[in-house]
Amino acid sequence: MNNSFSPRALLQQMFLAAIESAQPQHTIPQFLPADRTGRLVVLGAGKASAAMARAVEDHWLGELSGLVVTRYGYSVPCRAVEIVEAAHPVPDEAGLQAAERILALAQGLGEQDTVLCLISGGGSSLLPLPLEGIALADKQQINRDLLRSGATISEMNLVRRHLSAIKGGRLAAACYPAKVITLLISDVPGDDPADIASGPTVGDASSCADVLAILERYQISVPAAARRRLESGEAESIKPGDARLARNEVHLISTPQMALEAAAKIAAEQGITAHILSDRIEGEARDVGKVMAAVALQVASHGQPFSKPCLLLSGGETTVTVRGSGRGGRNVEFLLSLGLALDGAERVWALAGDTDGVDGQEEIAGAFLAPDTLQRARYQGIAPRAALDNNDGHGFFGALGDAVITGPTLTNVNDFRCVLIL
Repeated sequence: MNNSFSPRALLQQMFLAAIESAQPQHTIPQFLPADRTGRLVVLGAGKASAAMARAVEDHWLGELSGLVVTRYGYSVPCRAVEIVEAAHPVPDEAGLQAAERILALAQGLGEQDTVLCLISGGGSSLLPLPLEGIALADKQQINRDLLRSGATISEMNLVRRHLSAIKGGRLAAACYPAKVITLLISDVPGDDPADIASGPTVGDASSCADVLAILERYQISVPAAARRRLESGEAESIKPGDARLARNEVHLISTPQMALEAAAKIAAEQGITAHILSDRIEGEARDVGKVMAAVALQVASHGQPFSKPCLLLSGGETTVTVRGSGRGGRNVEFLLSLGLALDGAERVWALAGDTDGVDGQEEIAGAFLAPDTLQRARYQGIAPRAALDNNDGHGFFGALGDAVITGPTLTNVNDFRCVLIL
């Protein structure tokens, strides 16, 4: 490290490297089908789906057609694949209509046809096609309630799979007997294909009983007709081993682990060792912040479990149980909790952000934390503890000029957290 070394610049460079590693143009080509007979139909959903479709078009020599739905602001121009934009994280009518059209395009295909499904994070909200007895307004309210409840992403997607007419393997079943190749950009802890966009093309081993237990645990209300279908088992998803899934291939083309490894390489170029703690951390964001602070302080004070200088990298998806009325997101909630626990510890910096460029519902990826963050806030009359209690992480870091804004990244490999100890 030289005298011009900037912790902030290094952390931002690492964050951008993680995002760049997950760009579809780098990862799509090697997974395109070798068999060029029959039709190629491209279907997809997620924050990265439009960029994925563009990558397919750029590297596919034959004819193709299709439709993908992405988040507002995440569209990229394509020649043959139609791109539709819809709302995330709370679904809207545009998403409903897109899901209906995607399901219709899956009908009537033959054994010689191939469906290339491009699925990435955000697909659950962008394919809000409910089962009979559930209106779009019901889906919207269920989504809001789940987002505020503190439920894990796996729990949320388990519920969504069973209340959907297109998720939980139902899209793949509709494509039968065509061959289905699913390319996944993972935004979920553990990279379970059934959890990515709630698994529209993969078998689901969970049950209606599991859904009812989650609804009870978090006190989530659903329409009476939907509850009856859950209780009777009529809402069961497509199970692994179903004959309609026999011609399916599933490939993970970008994952949180890959992104963390790309960031670690940037640190190595500066002569700093980056330790990847986990790519699947879950739990309350403020609790994860406290734990990460304790580890950082142990490194700073005792050189355990790692010697400084070093970086602590982690991914996954934390949750926020909303109690206040502030402008929050799970990454800024983590950082604010981390900062309070560090209490101005010298020579410890951090950055946390969502690789899709949106933390919570803000068009802000995350934020940067420095040793003097709390001091600067108090000097401006901002109380850090009150900001955390009000779930106002974006308001807090924005007032200090420490927000990290990337704009739409056109990919999504979940949260990125990096703590630097010098």
